[in-house]
Amino acid sequence: MKHNIIVLSLGGSLICPDRIDFVFLKKFKRLIEAGIAGGKRFIIVTGGGSTARHYQEAARVAGAVNDEDLDWLGIHATRINAHLIRAIFRKYAHPVIVKNPIENIIFNEKVLVAAGWKPGFSTDYDAVMLAKQFKANKIINMSNIDQVYNKDPKKYVGARPLNNLSWKDFRKIVGNRWSPGLNAPFDPIASKEAEKQKLTVYIVNGKNLANIQRLLAGKSFRGTAIS
Repeated sequence: MKHNIIVLSLGGSLICPDRIDFVFLKKFKRLIEAGIAGGKRFIIVTGGGSTARHYQEAARVAGAVNDEDLDWLGIHATRINAHLIRAIFRKYAHPVIVKNPIENIIFNEKVLVAAGWKPGFSTDYDAVMLAKQFKANKIINMSNIDQVYNKDPKKYVGARPLNNLSWKDFRKIVGNRWSPGLNAPFDPIASKEAEKQKLTVYIVNGKNLANIQRLLAGKSFRGTAIS
């Protein structure tokens, strides 16, 4: 990656699966610090995860809400997660959390933390636009799944894991529409932009930090490469 910048899309389900996972966060910090020691710099884009979904579900149950309101709830969930991550990496991090991925951003620190932007756009999209701005050609998407499957493995016993996938074939799986709280390996709108920018996105289980370390080192890893 140009300038040795690594873009990480950090799923909110890893930060706060039900309550804040401080054990994971301590291990994640060590992973990033090892990368920094090796000369890497990181852009970390935080998702909303269960925090976003809890608020969105509460809004749906309590009364009629529109997609814009649901999106804003999710966006603010990503921002509280981003503040937590920036605090953890205070020693290394740019002091301002990025909320607009297309504004001109200058940072000289080792870590830049970003969160949700505006309704209609996911943090996956933010990661793509930041990769574009900083001329990174890869994104590591850290989620709660090991790989992309040809079908939903929770519904289909015969679902098959995929190691490599084209953007065209991936979009056949996830569709072409974004909705607030969508639970997909990588959001459809971001996927279109990633294909346009000729990005490679790695879908990996964020819990398996040893696996991510192998990916960062250019070694064999478990996951799906979409390009």
